[in-house]
Formats: sequence, structure tokens, C-alpha cells
Amino acid sequence: MAEEDRQLQLVTFQLGEEQYGIDIMDVEGIVKVEDVRAIPNAPAYVEGIFNLRGDIIPVINLHRRFHIRRAELTEEDGLLSGFVIINIEEMQLAIIIDKVSRVVTVDREEIQPPPQMLSGIGAEYIEGVVRREEGYLIIIDTRRLFNVRELQQLNQMSR
Repeated sequence: MAEEDRQLQLVTFQLGEEQYGIDIMDVEGIVKVEDVRAIPNAPAYVEGIFNLRGDIIPVINLHRRFHIRRAELTEEDGLLSGFVIINIEEMQLAIIIDKVSRVVTVDREEIQPPPQMLSGIGAEYIEGVVRREEGYLIIIDTRRLFNVRELQQLNQMSR
């Protein structure tokens, strides 16, 4: 097995009190908080939409989706908050994060199956957990964040 196949690069960020990671291959970029326009009758976890270089992108609030409290950040840490732009099913979505951390490389062998309940996020959304010196890194499976109907709704918003 090639070295790249045994390792996974993750964009990590803080959401509430926990550290999360998303496969770098699913991440389009990280942007500062933009002017978000609310959408009437949108699902509760949709913060609204914003324009990124001519593309209309739905903004997802995982705090609401998973009932997580926002992290209490210092003013300096607040400068590291923003959106992670991800690509799901050829659609761009922005996820609100409390604080971007860094890109880390983990060995796939280190990834453990998720416990049934972890910080309010159901195990169905988690690819796995990696034990780190500073605690756990929870790996989100972006393909399982939304069901087909939700993805269709989000796709309609971006048009």
C-alpha cells in the first residue's frame, strides 16, 4: 500500500469545545466570515447564503444542526473564525467554524470507530476519531452530513 493511501490529510477546526477534521480533498477553501443573507423558510441549520466570487453558497450552521454551543473565544482567536468551504455532490457549501486550526496528517491505522454519541453529534456523521495529546480529533464524513432531500433543498438555494 502506498504511503499516501495509509495517511489522511485533514483540515482541522474547533466547533464548540471539540476539535474536528475534514478530509482535505473535500475542502475547497477557508474564508473569513462574509455577509450572509438569511433565507425565509430555510431549515433551521441553514444560516443563509453568501456570494463567493460569483457563486451563491449556502451557509450551514453545524452548531444548530448538532446542538453544540459556540466556543468562547478570545478576540485573537475570533480572527481565526470563518467558513470552511466544502464540496459535496458537486455542490459548494460553507460550514461555520469557531476557529480554524491547521492541516494535520494522520495514519489511517490511528482512526478508531466513533463512539455512539460524541459531543452531540451522532455517530452516523463521523468517519472516526483519532486520539491526540490534546484530546480527540473527530473526523466528520461530509458525505453523510445531509440526506438526499436536504442536499436537494441546499442545491435549490444555491441557484
